Amino acid sequence: MYKYFFKRLLDFLSALIGLLILSPIFIVVTIGLFFANSGKPFFFQSRPGRNERIFKIIKFKTMNDKKAADGSLLSDAERLTTIGAFVRKTSLDELPQLINVLKGDMSLIGPRPLLIQYLPLYSQDQRRRHEVRPGITGWAQVNGRNAISWEKKFELDVWYVDHVSFLIDLKVFFKTFKKVFKREGISADGHVTIEPFNGNN
Repeated sequence: MYKYFFKRLLDFLSALIGLLILSPIFIVVTIGLFFANSGKPFFFQSRPGRNERIFKIIKFKTMNDKKAADGSLLSDAERLTTIGAFVRKTSLDELPQLINVLKGDMSLIGPRPLLIQYLPLYSQDQRRRHEVRPGITGWAQVNGRNAISWEKKFELDVWYVDHVSFLIDLKVFFKTFKKVFKREGISADGHVTIEPFNGNN
């Protein structure tokens, strides 16, 4: 009953209350990123949701669009703005996703929505991560976040799909605050976030 009804109700109410309470921070960060990113404070990208249905994820834009002489984008590290680095380290870049939760695209807790181009690369078991709504935070995030391998991340995602419960979600919720406070697992070694997923080979 929780997985199919109460979880969605709790998501909606929590996202609504969260947006109201955090609106001052939301406004300040939006203004700061507006000036840092030449009028573009938000980042929109298509991601696969529940049952691989595509939706537009909303995040704060932490990197500018500066390009090299040949017209290609500079590296992530070079495009990460000062305020963007702060927003990312404090995980405030995830805040606009509360809007996705209100719309029903996402849940507060679930497997993170990844890039569309990864869809053909998943194994049969890994694809099961899409049996539930993707989350702002999840079981993989509180057990390593970007510092663990893709294989381990997907293993944790599928474990969550098979064990969704109010108590698990509550545990993830409180462990998320601990992770954010300690700034653990934000980046993989040598990367601003994490290296791309290239399949299981």
